[in-house]
This record gives sequence, structure tokens and C-alpha cells, in this order.
Amino acid sequence: MRLVLVVFGLLLFMMSCSSSSEALKPDESEISDSPDNLSYLALGDSYTIGESIAEDLRWPVQLVNQLRNKGLEINAPRIIAKTGWTTDNLLNAIDANLGNERYDLVSVLIGVNNQYQNKSIIDYEADLKTIFTEAIQASKTGKEGVFVVSIPDYGATPFGASNAEEIGKEIAEFNDVLKKVANQFDLSFFNITPISKMAKFDTSLVVKDGLLPSGKMYTLWVDLFFDEVLEKLQ
Repeated sequence: MRLVLVVFGLLLFMMSCSSSSEALKPDESEISDSPDNLSYLALGDSYTIGESIAEDLRWPVQLVNQLRNKGLEINAPRIIAKTGWTTDNLLNAIDANLGNERYDLVSVLIGVNNQYQNKSIIDYEADLKTIFTEAIQASKTGKEGVFVVSIPDYGATPFGASNAEEIGKEIAEFNDVLKKVANQFDLSFFNITPISKMAKFDTSLVVKDGLLPSGKMYTLWVDLFFDEVLEKLQ
């Protein structure tokens, strides 16, 4: 168990050195951003920044592309996220980077590193309340423009297989808190965790490191909540 955690920690550290926390934009020759277009802010960690996959496969980018396919004029997502981030890190980044800009759509996916680093689940709950308050303030339509995505179960991946039961149990506990606080704030909550568990039987759902989601898995996430997100913008 300890060896797995040490290796996982080193992997997260190395990835965080190369990860970006800025917005990811598609080819400007295809679609140009405009202040008249809809806007989207994605807050999170490695899952939101899409560590180890191509830019266009990251789930916030896939979401935007699907919305564009429905005829919506929406800018590339602004992504404030980095591999290894806990709720503490995300709150610091929000304070440093968010400013007074408002967005038509805001998403939050955070918590896996709180679980991995054995952070207090009580502190996690308190941090979520602050993050959700900030997310609502950043939304042009308040809580209606915000949605929350559950934490994937990395115990189902080849990398976490040796400690799958303990990881799965702890992720479920953090997800219970995440859903509870989302409900308290009356925010849409999308449970992608069952999809993440499919990696146990389908290795194409993770990248070569056997840990992080592939673009294929992210597509399944977006397919799960796309219709409801589309409704928010229509």
C-alpha cells in the first residue's frame, strides 16, 4: 500500500510540473473567441486540465465542441486547474486569477487529491462551501449556471488495482460530501464515478500510465451530462 502511494505521489508531482492552468483554446482559424459569445469557466485538478492527453480530448474542450455542434456560439473554456491540486490549491488559484469576470457556465470537479493526501474530510466540506460560493458568484445566472462533477474512482484503474477496495471506499465518502454540499447549494450534480469504474474492465478508458482517464472516458462523461448542460445555456 505505502509503495503504491509513494509512486502515485511522485507521478502526481512530476505531472504537476508540466501541467497548465490556463484556458485551452482550439484552432483560431476554426472558431474565434468573441466577447459576444457564451463563456465557460472550468475549475478543478488533473481531471479538468486533462493530464496526459491531447488538448482537444480534455472534457471541458469536448463539452464546448459538442455545444458548438449544436449551434451555440461559445468561447474556448477558461480552465483553472492543475494536476495535484487540492481544494486549498484551487481556492488560492481562484483568489489569484478569477477577478470580477462572469461566465455563462461554471463547472467544479475537485477532491481526489484531498483523499489521496489524507486531508480532513471535514475541511474538504468547508472548502467546498467556499468554492461553490465563488463559483456561483462567477456565474452570470447564479446557481443555475453552475454544475458539479463527481470524483472518479482511480481504484478501478490498473494503477490503483492493488488497493482498489480502500480507494473506492474513501472516494465514495468524499463523493457523498461533494453531493451533499452541491445539494445544499442547489447545484446540478453529475455522477460520473460509475463510468470511471469501467476502467477495471476496459483499459482503453485510461492512458498508458494506467491511472489517468483517456479521451474516450472523458467523452462518456460529457455524453452523460451534455443534455442538461445544454439546457442551462438555452
